[in-house]
Amino acid sequence: MSERMIKQFMEMVQIDSESGNEARFIKYLKGEFEKLGGTATIDSYGNLVAKFPAKNSKVTEPILLSCHADTVKPGIGIEPVLKDGVIRSRGETILGADDKAGIAEMLEALRTAKVRPPVEVAISRQEEVGLFGVKNMDYSLISAKKGFLLDNDTLDTIVIGGPSYFAIDVTVSGKAAHAGMEPENGINAIHAASKAIAALKLGRLDHETTANVGVINGGMIRNGVPDVCTFLAECRSLAHDKAQKLADEIVATIQKEVTDFGAEVEIKVDNLCKAVDIPENSETVEVAKRALKTAGVDATTTFITGFTDASIYNNHGIEMAVVGIGAREEHATSEHIYVADMEKALVMINETLRIMGE
Repeated sequence: MSERMIKQFMEMVQIDSESGNEARFIKYLKGEFEKLGGTATIDSYGNLVAKFPAKNSKVTEPILLSCHADTVKPGIGIEPVLKDGVIRSRGETILGADDKAGIAEMLEALRTAKVRPPVEVAISRQEEVGLFGVKNMDYSLISAKKGFLLDNDTLDTIVIGGPSYFAIDVTVSGKAAHAGMEPENGINAIHAASKAIAALKLGRLDHETTANVGVINGGMIRNGVPDVCTFLAECRSLAHDKAQKLADEIVATIQKEVTDFGAEVEIKVDNLCKAVDIPENSETVEVAKRALKTAGVDATTTFITGFTDASIYNNHGIEMAVVGIGAREEHATSEHIYVADMEKALVMINETLRIMGE
């Protein structure tokens, strides 16, 4: 067992880094990369980019290794516990293996790899709340054209495609009135919003397309006709044209239902990322499969309708395969990771560096 890797992982999860509060952890990582002989830069958005020279390799083209620094909530005051080969949090928090296990595995691989090409490392912030870090990355600091995102959970799948994603923010405006004395003089914004939401097609719409309304807010008092109601919707698909069409349909439906009710509506649509996929026979995928086989894992490729930093890297022309770190039940207080899986991930990363270095 790589006790050093496990010890560092357990130290790192104790450094609070919920989305938007990653600065202290990023500073810690800058110091760790510099200890390993890398040059490290924090860009204007707070992302970290580090560069390492080749080792026992004549390869001059760098590869990119990437993780994200932030965790979801509740992620403050994490206390990791190692028992029977499994690491969990002690209390009512997530563990933070997503994505600090990937960072710990990466750091140990950089320490122990006997052969490697030049390596560039990108650690993004605010991944969990909309990929904001990677979207605002200073790409002038990155020259690699191929790489690996260490942010998949299972070791036996390699993610080669992600969806187009549309965030749809809706504000419905009605007219306030006393709910008991003069309700007929009001226009209930919550009612109007509810009719619009009820008319939407939500959930899994087909094998590659989903839609959802996740947040609704409105009203201040029980006996008042509410004049404002907001809700947050989304849609995504592995086919960009399909996602765009669905977003347009959602907007049209909301506009019709709200205006038919007599209220007004303002809708903001943001295409946060565009669907990407890389070929199954691309170099990064083939290398990842070979490296995982060395760790005793027969991996297959997959597409996901969730999204990762890889979508943005691929949009920027950097071929990124998403490989596993071994985390389980991420985003839940039951999140945990097996030490044995971290060891396999370390073997995979080391073998990846060896193959790319040769």
